[in-house]
Amino acid sequence: MGKGIPGLDSAYHVFLLAALIFLAVMLLLCLLRAIIGPKTADRIVATNMMGTMVMVMIAILAVMLQEGYLVDICLIYAMISFLAVIVLTKIYMGAYLRRKQEKEEKQNGSV
Repeated sequence: MGKGIPGLDSAYHVFLLAALIFLAVMLLLCLLRAIIGPKTADRIVATNMMGTMVMVMIAILAVMLQEGYLVDICLIYAMISFLAVIVLTKIYMGAYLRRKQEKEEKQNGSV
């Protein structure tokens, strides 16, 4: 990382470690929002945020450990996370539309 400048490697290491700790705390808070979340939409957004934060954490680890294969893992994780959010949204929208249709049928049937 900081070749040739004394102390820069340790500064990079401390900064990246602090970023990882901050992201870990934020990940736990997003997990809490995904569990407690008052609405399903809040849970889906929290799940998406968690996927994004995990990708950033993997990218930071790739830089810290100087391992190129972690970037590949990060890209695969991004695709899987994207698909998971799309599937969750599709399921949520289907259930929402079904409930809305049932409610309209009840209102039309009672009139």
